[in-house]
Amino acid sequence: MKAEALLRRYLEQRREMGETELVLDGLSVEEVMRLVGITRGARSRGVERAVPITAAADDAPAVAEPASAGWREALRASGAAPEPPAATPPPLVPGLVVGSPEGERVPGDIGAAQTLEQLSSLIAACTRCVLYKTATHPVPGEGSAHAGLLCVGEAPGAQEDATGRPFYGQAGQLLTKILQAVNLSREEVFILNVLKHRPPGNRNPLPEEVGACRPYLIRQIELVSPKVILALGTFAAQSLLETKLSIGKLRGSVHRYHGIPVIVTYHPAALLRNPAWKRPTWEDVQLARRILDDASA
Repeated sequence: MKAEALLRRYLEQRREMGETELVLDGLSVEEVMRLVGITRGARSRGVERAVPITAAADDAPAVAEPASAGWREALRASGAAPEPPAATPPPLVPGLVVGSPEGERVPGDIGAAQTLEQLSSLIAACTRCVLYKTATHPVPGEGSAHAGLLCVGEAPGAQEDATGRPFYGQAGQLLTKILQAVNLSREEVFILNVLKHRPPGNRNPLPEEVGACRPYLIRQIELVSPKVILALGTFAAQSLLETKLSIGKLRGSVHRYHGIPVIVTYHPAALLRNPAWKRPTWEDVQLARRILDDASA
């Protein structure tokens, strides 16, 4: 695909995401428009003059570059932008440590489960707390049983309860796009929640409900054995890391859950309410991808 087509496709994706500003390494608006063949007052496959491209982006993108090719690569391929000097990744900042690499023994049928399918069956029949009485479907989680990245959310919402699938609604669609931005599909990762049944009215989980679901979470993480965990939202982060620290204080560090690196970021639903959190979320996901790549090397 030509460089111009790559850049045009990227701009189209960004506009579909609702973005209105974009940083293009010092290139002027006219240079970019000329590069993709856009003239003033003209339309080109859905990209038009109404899309501003500026040198500042306070409302940062949740998805920075498409999985196929980024705009920087497209510009360099066209000769419009120079190759940047090799950047040295920032050092990893150690955070909280929970448990030990040996893991935690889970007794009973949950601990004896040898596959995620066996755990799903146990979750479907679970009566360890009262949430099963009001839930429509259990939501055990889904994805690759050998995923390198494991995403942990809080609890099922209304659409998840109706379908039995985690992150199925609008926030789930955004999570899918965030993962695609770092070249990961939903099928490649494993996605689950701390709670396996929906709390009525989407209320906050109660401590006894978290305790009842905790053995399932522990065993799921043991069976998947991911290289990195992405904790989505305050509740998931605090539950995993056994802390009351705010998400602002937990972000930016590499925590450890039984030896597994944990990166904390905002819940996708929070990004829908507060777009200003898109940029820090993108930074967090990039960090998770960096750790995943380093562990896979």
